[in-house]
Formats: sequence, C-alpha cells, structure tokens
Amino acid sequence: MEEIRKHKPKRVRPSPEAIELAKTANTDESAEDTEFKLAVLTSLHPDKPQEVLLDYLTAYGGSAYKASQAMSSGYDGVVKRKKTAANGYQSSIHAFATQSAEGSGSSSPAVKPLTKKGKTLHLYTPKDVENHTPCSIIHNFLPKEDADTLLKELLEEAPSFERGTFQLFEKTVQSPHTWKFYVDTMDAVKEQQSEYVYDGLYEAQVAKTTPEMLRVSSIVKETVNEEVTRRIRDFHPSGKRLKFQSPETWEPNASFVNCYDGGKENVGYHSDQLTYLGPRAIIGSLSLGVAREFRVRRIVPQEDASSADEQGQIAIHLPHNSLLVMHAEMQEEWKHSIAPAQAIDPHPLALNKRINITYRCYKDYLHPKYTPKCKCGVSCVLRCVQKRRATRGRYMWMCYANYKPGEKGCAYFVWAEFDVDGKPPWAEGYKGNANLPVVDGLEKGVEGGGRTEKGTGFKKDRSQMEQSPRSKIEQSPI
Repeated sequence: MEEIRKHKPKRVRPSPEAIELAKTANTDESAEDTEFKLAVLTSLHPDKPQEVLLDYLTAYGGSAYKASQAMSSGYDGVVKRKKTAANGYQSSIHAFATQSAEGSGSSSPAVKPLTKKGKTLHLYTPKDVENHTPCSIIHNFLPKEDADTLLKELLEEAPSFERGTFQLFEKTVQSPHTWKFYVDTMDAVKEQQSEYVYDGLYEAQVAKTTPEMLRVSSIVKETVNEEVTRRIRDFHPSGKRLKFQSPETWEPNASFVNCYDGGKENVGYHSDQLTYLGPRAIIGSLSLGVAREFRVRRIVPQEDASSADEQGQIAIHLPHNSLLVMHAEMQEEWKHSIAPAQAIDPHPLALNKRINITYRCYKDYLHPKYTPKCKCGVSCVLRCVQKRRATRGRYMWMCYANYKPGEKGCAYFVWAEFDVDGKPPWAEGYKGNANLPVVDGLEKGVEGGGRTEKGTGFKKDRSQMEQSPRSKIEQSPI
C-alpha cells in the first residue's frame, strides 16, 4: 500500500470517440448550446469543476475542442495557451480575487482591486466581469437561429449607416465607425427629426426599429430588469438602489446600432450622454458578428495632472450573441471603449463586421420640450462632473451649440435639479432636489423642491467640472 502511494495516478487519455464528440461542438457558431458543450467537457475532464470548464469554454470562443486541448496537455495535438507580452491573460480570477464579505455589513462582495496603472486586466467569465466592473454579461443570449436572423437583418441595414460628424478641439472630424439611430414608432421618428438635438443638430439619421430588433427588445427588457434587480441585491450597499437611480422598470424604446467594419474601426474612451436617459442610466448592449474587446476604466477624482485614470483598464471579451448590461454605476464613474484590433477572426455571416445594438430607455419627462434651453435657443445637454473632487457626481445643464461643427456656443451653464429617484422638478412625484454640493462628506443645504444655484459665477463653476470634448461617439458606446 505504501508503495502505491508513492506514485501519482496515471492520467487517463480521452478516447478518440470523446475527442471527436468535442469536435462536433467545436465553435460558438455550432448548433450545440453551452450546456451540451459543458456536458462534453465534463465527460472529457471529470476532475474539473463546472465553473472552470465554463471559463475555458468562454476563453476559447465557445470551442469545446480547443478548450479540451488547453486542459489536456498530456496527449498529442495539444494547443497550449500563450500569454501575450502586451496584454497578459487569465481565464478566471474570481477563485483567488474575491474575498469574503462576511462581517462587512454590506451585501456587496468585497473584491480586491486588481488593475494597475498602465496595465490591462482581461476578464472572460460572467463572474469576473460582474465582480470587477459595473457590468453583467450573458453569453449565448439568443437561440442561434434568432441571433443569425437579427444579424442578417442588420447586415442589410448596415450600408445605410453613416459616420457622425462632430466638433473636437475646434476641428470637424468623423467618428471612427458607422452607426444609425432607431426608435420604436413612426411618431417617435418624426419627433426625433424635429425636436431632439444631438451635437447641436436635429437628428436626420433616424429610422423606425426593424421587426427583429423590436422582437428582441422585449427579451432584452426582461433580462436587463432581472440583472438590475440582482445587481442591487448582491452588489449595492445594503441592497438598495443608488442615489438618483430610477425605481421604474427599464423600458427600451430607442437604440443606437453601431457597425465596426474590420479591426481598425473603433471608438475611444467616453461616457454615454445622459440628456434623454437621465441620471444613473442603464443600457443593454447586444453584440453580433465578429468578437471584439470592450475596455473600461474607472474615473478617479483628479488631484493633479497625473492622478486621472490611474487604475489601469479592464478588457472584456464580447463574443457573438452576447448581451452586456451596463448598470447604474457605469456612466458617471467609468469610461468605456472598443479598442482597435490588430487581427480578428472573421464571422461566418458578418465576415469582418461587428454589429452592436445599444438598447436604451428614453424618459418622457426628459423630452426637449421640458429641459432647459440656453441663450442660443438650443435644448441643453445633461452632463455629470466626473473628475473634480469638490463637485464630483453633480449634474449640470450646458449649452449644446458649441458641439455643432463650425459654431460656438453661448457658454450657458446651470446646476441641474434631480430628486433621489432621478426625476426633475417638472416630473410627477418629484421629491425635492438631491443634486447638492458635498462638503466633508455631507450634503450642503436642504431642498424642498425650490430652485437651487443658478449659473452665477459661471467661470468658477465651469472650472470645477470636467471639460472633456464630447462627440457623437458618446451616443453609440459599444
């Protein structure tokens, strides 16, 4: 018996039949679903827990065969994973990065920050994504046939997409990808063309939501609301909504559809515009076609010129047919981008294209007929202070005309008024202004619904807020 213990058990080589079975579930584009692929991997690697198998499956683009090869370095034909010098790699980090939250007094898991300045942390699994970013991701979101039908419909639409033109540092430039805006009814189309303003312009490139987009919208709605409820319960302090987060059901009624044709097309770091979405906006983003890398980074309060965005960045792999939910923490506290890719794996239907639908909930009470207008007569844009510690998290209405190519605005500025549910004074059920300055961790003053600070002392107020240039790409995040 003692002699036997000295020897490690011999590795069991998977049978040729099992390997062939894995090949039949080879890619994310195959007819087999994730559960089938996991069952195959379980039969090949009974010593590995399900979460590890899922990590490998996700990391290898849904290929059960490649995932099995990566885990089985003991037989011929193995393809070992390689760490790239530029980016690094980890298939799963939650096993050693998530710390116990017991006794912390919060329902939110205590997670050790892993990002470092100048480094990119790569996340592949849903568990890691939700633990380290304000996002949730659902792989294989739609049945394969439904995802393909929607992709084909949008590929037919894509030739009509255009590049946005916007003002950047007094220069007129174009967005680095094409896009189109959709709303759910023809009445909404007419409203968008005549009443809503983007970049100081009335929107001409707007169309009625396509049949498949509209059908999928109801599925996205159900999933996003489930994820939001779970996010609040499991990740928010004491399981409560964030300040300014709406208690209403998220109802998608508009969407920006983006097309990235080839690895060079991208979108730089930005936060999405809040003007018609309101504070603590939630967005459901469905990716179709070529897989691309979605990068996020936390915005840190600026103490000096070197302190902004010190925490490095996180890269999330977005495969075909994946739904990314950007939660209420996202737009005010993080920036996101689609990074250029040196090489991409063509998709059977989309070839080199990635199509992305960002479903959004436009609030009726933030219609331009209600929101402030500047001296130019243009409806103002809603922004949030992101970097200046003294005013971080406060919302303001600003002149929009200076974003229009070839024009300068009137520099109008006023602090916005929102209650704890993100509603403005003119909305039914308004509870009084909660968008107040914070001094030593306490809100200054008490509001009972009356007007607060106006735009007096504009130069002083404007110097306290971040003035990063805005472009049309902020309308179409990922």
